[in-house]
Amino acid sequence: MNRIAALSIGYGFLFLGFIGLFLPILQGFLFIFVGLIVLSRHAPWASRALRYVHRRWPRFGGLIARAEGIAERSIDRAVQGMRRLLGRA
Repeated sequence: MNRIAALSIGYGFLFLGFIGLFLPILQGFLFIFVGLIVLSRHAPWASRALRYVHRRWPRFGGLIARAEGIAERSIDRAVQGMRRLLGRA
């Protein structure tokens, strides 16, 4: 269940990101990076894409590393909340 939810959320952010590249309302790159961060736990191609960004643009590397930490903590809290909600503590 956790993997399916993470993949759905990650691909959803990627979809919003690609739409955001063409619409001025959405921040496309932000959504793409968030989607890659979420997917990097379960999809090897997303991990490779993030490593490429780390190598190619070192300034973004630190920013992405911090965002990965925040995303991991947020996902872990959400999973714990769902487990409590479903009674599987």
